[in-house]
Amino acid sequence: MEYLNWSSEDKVATITLDRPPANALSSGLLRELSSVLDEIESNSEIRVIVIHGHGRFFSAGADIKEFTTVQSSGDFASLGKFGQDLFDRMEKFPKPIIAAIHGAALGGGLELAMACHIRYVTENAKLGLPELQLGLIPGFAGTQRLPKYIGAARAAEMMFTSEPITGLQAVQFGLANSAYPEAEILEQAYQLAKKIAKKSPVAIKAAIELLNYGKTKEFYEGTAREAQLFGEVFASEDAKEGISAFIEKREPNFKGA
Repeated sequence: MEYLNWSSEDKVATITLDRPPANALSSGLLRELSSVLDEIESNSEIRVIVIHGHGRFFSAGADIKEFTTVQSSGDFASLGKFGQDLFDRMEKFPKPIIAAIHGAALGGGLELAMACHIRYVTENAKLGLPELQLGLIPGFAGTQRLPKYIGAARAAEMMFTSEPITGLQAVQFGLANSAYPEAEILEQAYQLAKKIAKKSPVAIKAAIELLNYGKTKEFYEGTAREAQLFGEVFASEDAKEGISAFIEKREPNFKGA
């Protein structure tokens, strides 16, 4: 694996995002994550997964520089659909997935975390969907999952302002389960994973299936429309300006085109 590492012990698999400096979610990293999930799903000795990021961040978002290589709105919509399908698989995965979030989970990083069944955060972590700052929109089902966790009004504020919330606020709003000091976050996630690993895998799998009955037809209609608009917005002049401004480390000048 080039962009992540994984190991298992005591029936718990640990997946570590390892793509310096910010664990950006490139298409290569997402493909590797899909491959690791294949291995873990077929391994009966593994019952729970913990995902975390190496270095300063959980994941600071999608790989913006990779966006400049995408040639068309259709290709961009396909990229969004690929991420949506992977994260939908995670949400339905028959083994519980715990995200241990430190530093920042932004954009695609937060969308990845929201696809996990449980989220532990550090108290000062930053969680947000800042895509509108770049003239883009979330494309990995973030527009559909975030309101489900924190309500439409708070989700609108987070997306429209591009401003993140803290780990403590994430717990308060219902986006995360618990917040801990950074020195404790992984150990707390492991302790929870070990507790869950003692439960019946048959019962756990059934519980995960039943939890997903809360996802309605409208959710999937929403994600399909999100992928389409993800591509259409990418083709706009505002998106080109936003991506250029991000790479050049300056404020974007959006003109509504």
